[in-house]
Amino acid sequence: MSGEGDGHQTVLFACAMNAVRSPMAAAILQHLMGPHVQVASAGVRPGLQDPYAVAVMDEIGIDISDHEPTAFKDAEVEKYDLIVTLSPEAHHHGLELTRVVPAEIEYWPTPDATVVLECGNRDEILAAYRSVRDTLFRKIKQRFLPTAGGPTV
Repeated sequence: MSGEGDGHQTVLFACAMNAVRSPMAAAILQHLMGPHVQVASAGVRPGLQDPYAVAVMDEIGIDISDHEPTAFKDAEVEKYDLIVTLSPEAHHHGLELTRVVPAEIEYWPTPDATVVLECGNRDEILAAYRSVRDTLFRKIKQRFLPTAGGPTV
């Protein structure tokens, strides 16, 4: 059951903390592909569930409120055909893993929305998270559903 001819049945998205970028990406791909792909997310370190990530995903009808952050070491990475890394730290870790795991790896540099938490107000924080969400949505559609029509985020 490959995703629309791209050859990947199992996809792992990875970032530094598995709290914002990678759970968003995994949920978006699962939403778009349904049972045609097995998808998960992990981080170099498990973070904590992020309420802003939950809120902006809820805005587009995707519920990630039950996401439990997972570390690479607990993610059973050997079962994934493709690892998509979203941060430099995760990419370095992913490259190390692919020395012993026969997975393809792709690096999608994605800004860390949490940097706004220290200096932004609620509207600025939500805007930063929405920007990450929307960027991931577009990249996932381009990569996994390049001929898909319909509305874009």
